[in-house]
Amino acid sequence: MFLSIFDRAWVFRTGLLLMAGTGLAGCKEQNKYVPPPPPKVSVATPARQEVTDYLEVNGTVEAVNTVDLVARVQGFLQEIAYTDGESVKGGRNLFTIEPPPYLAKLNQAKAQEASTQAQLKQAQDEYTRQSTLGRNDFASQSVVEQALAKRDALAANLLDAQANTQVAGINYSYTHVLAPFDGVVTAHIPSIGALVGGTTPTKLATIIQIDPIHVTFTISEQDVQRIRAAMAKAGITVAELGKIPIEVGLQTEQGYPHTGTIDYFAPEVDPSTGTLLGRGLFVNAEHILLPGFFTRVRVPLGKQPNALLVPDTALGADQGGRYVLVVNKDNVVEQRHVDVGALVGTMRVIDKGVTADDRVVVDGIQRAIPGAKVDPTVQTAAAAPTNAAKN
Repeated sequence: MFLSIFDRAWVFRTGLLLMAGTGLAGCKEQNKYVPPPPPKVSVATPARQEVTDYLEVNGTVEAVNTVDLVARVQGFLQEIAYTDGESVKGGRNLFTIEPPPYLAKLNQAKAQEASTQAQLKQAQDEYTRQSTLGRNDFASQSVVEQALAKRDALAANLLDAQANTQVAGINYSYTHVLAPFDGVVTAHIPSIGALVGGTTPTKLATIIQIDPIHVTFTISEQDVQRIRAAMAKAGITVAELGKIPIEVGLQTEQGYPHTGTIDYFAPEVDPSTGTLLGRGLFVNAEHILLPGFFTRVRVPLGKQPNALLVPDTALGADQGGRYVLVVNKDNVVEQRHVDVGALVGTMRVIDKGVTADDRVVVDGIQRAIPGAKVDPTVQTAAAAPTNAAKN
């Protein structure tokens, strides 16, 4: 059977419509919405371990002793017996100031003392002789009294001569300027040949004791109470401050490499600042700590036997304070505001807000949205050092 040209056109159009319908149906099936998979994040339960809490403050290095070396007698500077910046022992001669004139005065005073001593001896013998004659009525009472007066006057003269000898000896000793203690001597100020020690003492240099050395710091009233509580818990009295350790680190150093002991706390709080001055003593044989350096200081306050720690990078902050993101049993993200404690290396102590079983988001935080599901991968929390710096 043959179809007319019109029938064939109708069949062709019908086929095209069927094919178009089939194509549209296929497109609708391919464009159906499929939700994306939950984002992947890494979670870890808080690490539990013992840590030491530290009070952390800023401090300043100060010399144990600092003394200006001055010329106490007048004369020409004859010798500089050290190298600028040299470490010297106590008692070493550092400057010599024209000794001959003062040595001459000392010898003159000694000679006068010896002469007076001889005269006194003669007067004593004369008084003894006259008093014996007077008892036997061979000498008048006035002669005896004159001998006594002469003896007593010469005894007084001897005391004066001895004092002059002592003063001359002191002045002669001042011609040698000695180091009063072990320390480092600064650059000399006057040059050899300069006239020093005029109407006012002339500064020659400064000697600074830097081994051992002090680090001073100030703490608030609240921190004073915390330290006292820690001392009471450890059974340490104020008289035993040397048992309290202290650690410091310079601004360019990692951690707290220098260790010492507390040797002083001020007996009162400064009412203008509400702070109390503390001081530590450090061995400084290598002269690493120099007066004027700013340091980081920490003092141990006590231990937390079962502290919970999370990576410090896992914490965020908003108007409500610090928070962490926690994945619950349904893999839904929750925001938890927490009370933070000490920083221990890269880990942060959490005082309140999480439990040991909580899964805290530690990686992929930017993909974790509170209230949304995530695909968590469990990690093991890294252990932290067993010390902490209290912020």
